[in-house]
Amino acid sequence: MPDPSAIGQLLLGGVPSFSFEFFPPKDAEGEHLLWRSIRQLEPLRPTFVSVTYGAGGGTRGRTIGITRRIARETTMLSMAHLTCVGHTTDELAAIVDELCRAGIRNVLALRGDPPGGPGTPWTPTPGGLEHASALVAFLKSAADLSVGVAAFPEGHRDAESLDDDARVLKAKYDAGAEFAITEMVLRAEDYVALVDRAAAVGADFPIVPGIMPIVSLGSMRAMVRLSGREMPPEILGRIAPLEDDPRAVRAEGIAIATELCEELLAAGAPGLHFYTLNRSKATREIFAALKIAV
Repeated sequence: MPDPSAIGQLLLGGVPSFSFEFFPPKDAEGEHLLWRSIRQLEPLRPTFVSVTYGAGGGTRGRTIGITRRIARETTMLSMAHLTCVGHTTDELAAIVDELCRAGIRNVLALRGDPPGGPGTPWTPTPGGLEHASALVAFLKSAADLSVGVAAFPEGHRDAESLDDDARVLKAKYDAGAEFAITEMVLRAEDYVALVDRAAAVGADFPIVPGIMPIVSLGSMRAMVRLSGREMPPEILGRIAPLEDDPRAVRAEGIAIATELCEELLAAGAPGLHFYTLNRSKATREIFAALKIAV
């Protein structure tokens, strides 16, 4: 019987998981939007929800506060993100203590982007940790936590090769990671190839694909560039002709995301993780189109 409070065990239960990701808002208006979205998505009964962690720990208090409030005020299981960036091991130990006191036992362990942004040189924090695998090991030794990690369908932008990227994922698995969540998947075949690479090196844990529907072509292009990738031509071929019609772009983006979700589940994905950008409507529309029972 899987532990209902441990995401790593829930993902092994054989039933597809559906999860949502939020980020700490910057102001009162953003806070209102976030909690409206959380309340609108709660009836979909997600397996879990996660709250991101700003570069350099800038959102530490808000991340923990939101994650704690979700745990206390909703029916949803919450997971906090934690990065290596900007923290010594003493600071990380204090954060783990905060999480445990808040009743949070699920953490997504990330190296994090360099302070200069994606693509800039990575410099570890003095007295801190250099790799996500080291953070996983630290968390597993510090407390009774279910720890997940990031995975990259087309390889991390800093990886020398896809084989190198797979070896990094295996190091996280060996350190005690129980599951992985990918950055946004653009094509189902990229996700399948990632799972195959992970299996080949012995990273035998659930890998959940990340989903982000296209609701604006410009913003999606920018996000794809940040991850060091390019928009697939087959997607551009469907979206670009509609660029002057925002409603048409959004409708086609929802259709593309729905098709992708169907392909991923058919390919054996253990679930779907939706990057909501603190909005609920697109995710709810995809759920309706997939006819997911709640």
